[in-house]
Amino acid sequence: MKSLLRILAFATLTLAQAQPKKPSKPILSVEQRIEDLLKRMTLEEKVGQMNQYNGFWEVTGPAPSGGDAQRKYEHLKKGWVGSMLNVRGVDQVRAVQKIAIEETRLGIPLIIGFDLIHGYKTISPIPLAEAASWDMEAIKASAQMAADEASAAGITWTFGPNVDISRDARWGRVMEGAGEDPFLGSKIAMARVQGFQGETRDDLSKNNTIAACAKHFAGYGFVEAGKEYNTVDIGTATLYNTVLPPFEAAKKAGVRTFMNAFNLLNGIPATGNSFLQRDILKGKWQFDGFVITDWASIREMITHGYAKDGAAASKLAVEAGADMDMESHLYVAELVRLVQEGKVEQKWVDDAVRRILRVKFELGLFDDPYRYCDSKREKATIGSATQRAKALDMAKKSVVLLKNDKRLLPLKKEGQRIALIGPLAADKTSPLGSWRIAADDLSAVSVWEGMQKYTGNQLTYAEGAPLTMGKTTFVDELVFNTSDTRGFEKAIQVAKDADVVVMVLGEHGLQSGEARSRTSLDLPGVQQQLLEAIYAVNANIVLVLQNGRPLALPWAAEHIPAIVEAWHLGTESGNAIAQVLYGDYNPSGKLPMSFPRNVGQCPIYYNHFSTGRPTNSENNVFWSHYSDSENTPQWPFGFGLSYTTFAYGKPVLSKATYVQGEPVEVQVSITNTGNYAGSEVVQLYLHDHYARIARPVKELKGFQKVTLAPGETQTVKFSLTDAELGFYDTTGTYVVEPGTFSLFIGTDSEKGQEVRFELQ
Repeated sequence: MKSLLRILAFATLTLAQAQPKKPSKPILSVEQRIEDLLKRMTLEEKVGQMNQYNGFWEVTGPAPSGGDAQRKYEHLKKGWVGSMLNVRGVDQVRAVQKIAIEETRLGIPLIIGFDLIHGYKTISPIPLAEAASWDMEAIKASAQMAADEASAAGITWTFGPNVDISRDARWGRVMEGAGEDPFLGSKIAMARVQGFQGETRDDLSKNNTIAACAKHFAGYGFVEAGKEYNTVDIGTATLYNTVLPPFEAAKKAGVRTFMNAFNLLNGIPATGNSFLQRDILKGKWQFDGFVITDWASIREMITHGYAKDGAAASKLAVEAGADMDMESHLYVAELVRLVQEGKVEQKWVDDAVRRILRVKFELGLFDDPYRYCDSKREKATIGSATQRAKALDMAKKSVVLLKNDKRLLPLKKEGQRIALIGPLAADKTSPLGSWRIAADDLSAVSVWEGMQKYTGNQLTYAEGAPLTMGKTTFVDELVFNTSDTRGFEKAIQVAKDADVVVMVLGEHGLQSGEARSRTSLDLPGVQQQLLEAIYAVNANIVLVLQNGRPLALPWAAEHIPAIVEAWHLGTESGNAIAQVLYGDYNPSGKLPMSFPRNVGQCPIYYNHFSTGRPTNSENNVFWSHYSDSENTPQWPFGFGLSYTTFAYGKPVLSKATYVQGEPVEVQVSITNTGNYAGSEVVQLYLHDHYARIARPVKELKGFQKVTLAPGETQTVKFSLTDAELGFYDTTGTYVVEPGTFSLFIGTDSEKGQEVRFELQ
């Protein structure tokens, strides 16, 4: 019987193989699938794809009834929602995605957005701190870690990286960016985009990558007086040469979305600015992803005095190139009628929807809308030991050693009495920093916990000055008490009995970030008083700073022998700081922003222009200076020490004269002259002596991080091309001009040896 069955099966198979095959359905390209879908969509469904809502109900619970939540829920079921933000976790995302797929007419999947600024559950250092590493591979790995965790929680899109260049530490959002320099900022923008999305556009369809978003387009980092949401008024030379390069770098790295900004630029809100969005981004740069507005920024154009009402704001925004409305609720309310009445051309809606659908196809959501909804992967990935190890590596690389007189650091591992003092020393929430929405409070490793792992010394802790619940301008949150000195007595006694005092001071993690502008950059509360009180009884102080922006610390810079900039380093903060303090990791970070001597110097930045009277050459008062402070920063851009020392040789050019298009090649030797292995960021700066528009006194145009054993020497080589030698004129045209150039190679923006060459 079995033999007969085998014969019959073979005969059936042979017959089947002999039959002519039916022609297979042609495989459509993504663009063909987009056009096919567009033809089948109603105008209401198209506008719906341009509408993003914040999470408005507990998705796995009952449907909302009544009010705004029910209205939004009905829109979701009709296919009038293209994206949701702040819905997270596999169960929640699957539930809301199921409505979009199974209950709407066309089953178009949602893209799920989230502010993944420096991690999901496992928190990396704030972006400004990561920028201090000057380590592109580490920064890319940090973004990959964040994408891995977030995608495991069902998230498909992050509103990052923030690539705003800013020179003003008063602005709280400097913690989100890469600092003051467009060259470094551009490199970091590319690293973060590739970390989130992968190296190629094809990588975007993997289930552990997410779409990135370059923000805020454009000029937001130049808000006047460092005040949040304020006006921006800059010239085109600054726009093209400082503001836009990191955005263009993000575009070249393949970023799939842009977010426009809250601010005015040249009198026009960025959300309604067609020059930025249509002419530059979608025109000159040929960006084919989509633009999301910032939160309710379409509606805010009414408050700006640029739009009469919601209908006018919607018309201005869509025509200017804003493709998706985040939480203004205006596109879904106004656009259908505006198109039907002929006040907005259908082509603008179609263009926006085409862009949005393209990103959804690239994410693979049409092929498998639940590809990011794997509960097993979610459980295995989020908060894993692997993720924490990556966060620790990034945290150590972000630390900057600002001062180390008396060689207090690294600390001895045994035989010392160490006093640990400060309101942030035992805090387990502040080190997470701002913009860590998914992280759990009390989940960071504190400095107290990190130092306790080193058991060879006697370690004693005193808070000194408490964190209390107090009132800021509008909200109740943890702040530094401005009058409570009751903890001073205990802290002073602990310090008296110590060989070394480690003081952990700075800003609470929520004192920087969005809407956290400050007019003072000193230590908040009574921390300065505490620092001086401890110094009076024991001058052997290691000051560990935890902050989200540059601070003005003239007293500490003069008196405290050792200062460590430790930022808000995230989940593994205390372990990273302890390993640096004890010398198990030799700090190699360099400042991505200048630290001012006082707030009156802000904005302060290294790549400034020369004035007509830059120096006191005639020994009189009439030159560009302050009467009560030096012009220079306390610590300049690019500054950072090591436990070892490095000696630079004289830079050597391959020749003295070059022609345009020919690479300018220069090399320098660097030797580790100390007793520790260490890493140094070798920095190259350029000055163009004369041009059709004035050029800065210095511009970063190259850097390399080298690791050297004691006594080891390496030769570092740089090659400058037209990309580094040129600049944008006031029309946005990139030019390379002949003339005299100076190169400076050294350890920071102030210390570098000069060589000159001619470009013909």
